[in-house]
Amino acid sequence: MGEVLDYPSRLGDAQSHRHETFSYLPPMSPEQIRKQVAYIVSRGWNPAIEHSEPENAFSHYWYMWKLPMFGETDVDTILAEAAACREANPRNHVRLIGYDNDAQSQGAAMVIYRGGDRN
Repeated sequence: MGEVLDYPSRLGDAQSHRHETFSYLPPMSPEQIRKQVAYIVSRGWNPAIEHSEPENAFSHYWYMWKLPMFGETDVDTILAEAAACREANPRNHVRLIGYDNDAQSQGAAMVIYRGGDRN
């Protein structure tokens, strides 16, 4: 078994917080984000974009960017909305959600842009 890592996440350091599973991995490339959007679409889930200030991401609800994109299947349209949210809120984390109609819950949720990052 490999060594267990300690991630230096501290309450006083909003940039060190981890959000969702993928936050423990290196930031996703644009192609990896595209693949995640394509996966959400392929499952028939409804995509949505949310954002939040890093310091409020744990203790507040995230802001919804427009309404969920019910029935949207065009990956480029979804990516354009995520980019528009990031552009309008450059200091905020931006999260991609895939709502699963059958389970009536989130099928996927991941931070695709961290506040202040320009990767």
